[in-house]
Amino acid sequence: MLFRLLYLPLFFPHLLVTQAVSLSRRTSSATVTLGHTKVIGTANLTTNIDFFGGVPFASSPLGTLRFEAPVLQTSFPQNVTTFDATAFGDACIQLSHLKVSEDCLKVDIFRPAGTSAQSNLPVMFWIHGGGLKTGGSPGIDPSALIARSVIRGTPIVYVATNYRMGPFGFPVGNEVNVTGGVNLGVKDVLVALNWVQANIQVFGGDPTKVTIFGESAGATLSSLTYMGNHIAGLARGAIFASGSPSNQKAGSAPEGQPVWERFVGNVTSCAAVATSGSTLGCMKNVSTAELLEAYATVGETGWTLIVDGDILPALPSVLFAQGDFAKLPFMAGDVLDEGTLFVPQVPMQSYSSDMIKAALTQLYSPPVPSVTDDELSDKIDELLMLYPDDPALGSPYNTGNETFGLPSGWKRSTSIFGDLHFQSTRRLWMQAAASQSSPIYSYLFTQPQTEDPSLGVNHKMTKEFFFGLVQDDGVSSDAALSLIMMDYWLSFANSLDPNDRKGTTRPAWGRYTAANNAILQLNGQDNGTVMIKDDFRTEGINAINENPLIFYH
Repeated sequence: MLFRLLYLPLFFPHLLVTQAVSLSRRTSSATVTLGHTKVIGTANLTTNIDFFGGVPFASSPLGTLRFEAPVLQTSFPQNVTTFDATAFGDACIQLSHLKVSEDCLKVDIFRPAGTSAQSNLPVMFWIHGGGLKTGGSPGIDPSALIARSVIRGTPIVYVATNYRMGPFGFPVGNEVNVTGGVNLGVKDVLVALNWVQANIQVFGGDPTKVTIFGESAGATLSSLTYMGNHIAGLARGAIFASGSPSNQKAGSAPEGQPVWERFVGNVTSCAAVATSGSTLGCMKNVSTAELLEAYATVGETGWTLIVDGDILPALPSVLFAQGDFAKLPFMAGDVLDEGTLFVPQVPMQSYSSDMIKAALTQLYSPPVPSVTDDELSDKIDELLMLYPDDPALGSPYNTGNETFGLPSGWKRSTSIFGDLHFQSTRRLWMQAAASQSSPIYSYLFTQPQTEDPSLGVNHKMTKEFFFGLVQDDGVSSDAALSLIMMDYWLSFANSLDPNDRKGTTRPAWGRYTAANNAILQLNGQDNGTVMIKDDFRTEGINAINENPLIFYH
């Protein structure tokens, strides 16, 4: 396959957990009372941050609740008077090295030392990435971001959530669609946000000042909560890093039926009913181990978002046209070279026009009912003309005729992929929100990296900057840019405006409007953080977005 499916972590293990959270420093206890239960967490005396881990926000999705919508749990059972929250809960089921469990619908809460129920701090609610297949709430350390919030006088409470993934969180097919069992990962996020509304004040957070934020698939899930205005009453703003409502193809329930039948067919205890159309009774009663074994056999491909008339009432571009989305403030952006991580580097591969067309045809087939096969074919031909096989125009951008030992068509392929899945979807989303006068901000991250020049400014880079995880080597501008980005993010979480003038001295970030289409370039080199026009590769991106349904936008 020329184009890897979005966020395929088997090929990119570095996308899984970039910074594990360490709790092994000098500690004492931190406690809160949640209803009748004393929740005992950890007070880190080195970082001055309190931690409460593995707090359930929903009933365990086991047995009859497997492949079902989450059930909100705002308090502990009556017999639980003390809860140990000194460690992270297990990550949700996935094909990785992480400790996993089906009983994973938990949140982790971090807060500055000294925070009380009367503090009413803004809340930053993190949704991890991982392609809807991998990752977990302990996947990144928020300590630097929280410390920065205190230093600049705008302290926050940080919440990270788990959500079900793969066949457990994004099952497909007709049967689960009828029972409301599709898009469960999105529903998990919404229920976690409901838990925050009910309980975050106990931990010192203000439920009226919640900002959701995510990166990659986490940004996709975050932005999907805006579709159909599901986010109403749960958050007041959002930050989307390298992800938008339509950057991951959402299919139909019938499309996924063969995937579901293949999965059930590999569950030994349920194989006999795989094609019966009545599989859930069996699948809810087998062991997690048996399901995980079947998942490993059939693989990670095919577990995806579904247009279900509920969580996703229609494809995002349809909802954009109808104005059926939350008009809340948000920030959204991409990196310069979004496509480089998703096109395999194969020196002997041709990356010819025919090969690219075949890959795109496979990816976007069958087309939606309103699009014909000929229309899809013609549009792909148009893209191949607008994205010529000229390495100077390809991605990684600004690298001239350098091909990194690969055929020139590789840079062409990465440019097409990056624009199809990221830049075009972000621009479509920004323009739709701007047309409704939503207070929104957009960025393009262009800070260079030196680890692998062939990947350019790639998909996995930004979260290390806005979480403050880059190292200050005294030479590069990375650390300075990281401080600026943390200040923009924290400013928005506190005021819904990245320009609170606290912390670093930084350029004003102007709103994205229908009149200006202006975005902030984030680059720490030579005063590179400046406002620019969102007009790069206009002809190609316009061709993609003029009939967005062709590409499932």
